[in-house]
Formats: sequence, C-alpha cells, structure tokens
Amino acid sequence: MPRVPSLRSRWASAAAGLAVVASALTGCGSSGQSGQATLNWYNFPDDSGALQQAADRCGQQSGGRYTIRYNKLPRGADGQRQQLVRRMAAHDTDVDILGLDVTWPAEFAEAGWIHEWTGQLRDRATADTLDAAVRTATWQGRLYAAPYNSNTQLLWYRDDLVQTPPGTWAEMLAKADELARAGKPHYVEIQGAQYEGLTVWFNTLITSAGGSILTPDAQAPSLGAPAVTAATVMHDLATSPAADPSLPNQMEDQNRLAMESGTAAFELNYPFVYPSMKANQPELFQHFRWAPYPAVIPGRPASVTIGGIDLAVGAYSRHPDLAFEATLCLRDRENQLTNALKGGLPPSLRSLYQAAELTRSYPFAADVLAALDSASIRPKTPAYQNVSIAISHTLSPPADIRPEKDVADLHGQIQDALGSKGLIP
Repeated sequence: MPRVPSLRSRWASAAAGLAVVASALTGCGSSGQSGQATLNWYNFPDDSGALQQAADRCGQQSGGRYTIRYNKLPRGADGQRQQLVRRMAAHDTDVDILGLDVTWPAEFAEAGWIHEWTGQLRDRATADTLDAAVRTATWQGRLYAAPYNSNTQLLWYRDDLVQTPPGTWAEMLAKADELARAGKPHYVEIQGAQYEGLTVWFNTLITSAGGSILTPDAQAPSLGAPAVTAATVMHDLATSPAADPSLPNQMEDQNRLAMESGTAAFELNYPFVYPSMKANQPELFQHFRWAPYPAVIPGRPASVTIGGIDLAVGAYSRHPDLAFEATLCLRDRENQLTNALKGGLPPSLRSLYQAAELTRSYPFAADVLAALDSASIRPKTPAYQNVSIAISHTLSPPADIRPEKDVADLHGQIQDALGSKGLIP
C-alpha cells in the first residue's frame, strides 16, 4: 500500500479558491492598544465559563503583552473541523490557537497548517502529561499540539437495580434481559447514531478484542476477527431488550437524558453525566454509580478510546511565539483544574488526578486515570475523517449490522479512504 498522499498537495487548489473569502473568515484583528497583541483562540463552545476564565486569566498574567479572544466554534465536531479547515486553507492569519479534536492533529500537520512543538516548548507541553494524550498530539514522531484535556468513558449504572456491575458485555446484556423480564428499567444507553460516536464505540470494542482498525503503520486496514467480534457485540445489543428504541439516533447527550429519565439501568458515557445527574435528578443520583468499561473478552480489560482536545499554534499566526506561550498557560494546572471542576472535562496532567481539589468532585478520578492509562487511540492518519465516515455509515443502524459481511465491506472502504479514493469532506 503506498503512503497516504500529502495533504499539502490535496489542499493546494482549495487554498487558492478559499483565499478570496479569507477576509470574510478573518476575526477582528490581531493588534490591540499600545501594541498589545490579541490572540484568537478557536475552540469548542463551552457553556460553563471555564474556557473564557482561562483566556482572561492568561491575558492578565501576560503583563499586558497579549489578550486572548475565545472564539466559539460550532457545537458539532464536523462543523468545528469544517470551519477550521476553511480558515487554514485560506491562510487566515488571525487564527493563532486551534482547539483540535484528538483525531485531527495528523491531518492538520500533514497539511502544514500547524507549527511543530520543539525543544523546551515540547518539554513543557509534555511534562506531567498522560502518555496517551501525548500520542494523540504526535504525528510521525513529532509533536504538533499540546494536550488540553482528556476524556474517557466509564460504565455508569444504578445500584438499586444492579448490585454488582457487570464485568463483560455478555454479563451486561444478560442482566438487562433479566431486568426487562422483571418489568424494571433495563436499557443500556450508548451512542448509536451515524456519527463519530459510533466510530468511537467500534474502536473501543475492536481494541478491547485485541485488534485495531488500521495496521501499525496506518497504511492499510487491519480489522480481521476482532472487528467481527466488535460488530457482533454492537448487533447483539441493538437486537436485544437492552436496546433503547432511540439507539439509532442517540448521541452522548441523549444517553444522559435517557438515564436521567429513569428508563435505563446502564450507560456508557463520559464523566459529564455525573454532575448532571446530581443537579437534575438528586433522587436517582443517590443510586448512580460507576465502574470500568465492560470487557469484550473475559479476563481482558477494555481498552477505551481516548477523547479530548489538543491545542495547536496556527502556521499563519502573526504572533507564533506569543501563541505558544499562551497555549502553555491555557493548559496549565490551574486552568485544567478549573476546566475539570466547572466544565466536567478530565485533565491531561497526571498529577491532578491525585489532587484533593479534584478528587472531592471527581470521586471516580482513579477509574478515569486507569482508563486513560490503558486507553486506545483512534487511527492516526491524515485520512481519518474518511475512515471514520466509512465506519459510521457501514455500521449504522446497529440493528442491521451483518458482522462478517460488513467487516469485509469495511475493509475495502477503508482501503479506498486511505488512498484518498473515498469522500473528502
């Protein structure tokens, strides 16, 4: 299999065409009063106020050398990526700091849109940082972003329905069936819609079964028997009493709401569900517990897909030195702690998981850290978006999955995606 073609050449014509709209995409300038630089930070929309607080704090700590303008990207990951791709293809000089989903650094690095972190900057960006988080920000052995926050899924369950949490998927489905026959809440809430969450589900299952989506060099599909096992688990859930009728349309927030409504016994989701349950359903919260993600193979712990955001410095920034400095500030200990406590996002700094300030609000901190230490990452390739689309389209809806046939079809689709023969979003 030949190497994936460079995205520099793939985006050359796009850059020429988008240059004419660069002025429309540009922010409100990059210079403030008295020579003070304004750094534009583009990141996911945060409603908690944690990101704005970090931007304000870092501006104040700069001694008047810069301020940070927090620009909110669209809510959906696809919309976030689309806006950043358009800006960078247009060589937008007012994009200083980019908040990248952990699957995007390879694509943006290959396209030449973000700066590499080297020397002391690399050392500072990786010190005390979780290994899996650093891996998401690395492309071909070079660091292209600084991990901002991490994320992972746990098994959440109700102890008034389940005394001992299931250790495997088979045990969980059997317990859900038992609860259904007893007329009790029994659904297993998970992300079954045709989007990135479905790819994450599949990636967690295949790595937990001992396989991978791509070969180690990311040049060809791997799949094989572990992929058939993963697809079978997805089909088994979707065709069992454990399946929420809304499974084909459910994303993380729909899972949260369903669990809070009282119809579910189990939920595979991120830690943001814990403070939400506490605030919205205090009675159910008394029975809301957590456990490690269930295993696919008995005796083999699950390898849960890592999530999160990596911060990169834009290649066309007028102030790259200040942008590197500001990025290190945005992800420092104080700001990551605020982001965890207010925004509900697990840190990428290892030492914070032992901090009393965090563990008081994150009683599951040790479980999150354990999951992150054994985490899997999604395929690292500039063609990731195409690979993910092939997976989510082939395996949707989960009830229609034909494990062996769909995995065989997926092999060819991923091969085409890696050769840039498939969709180019």
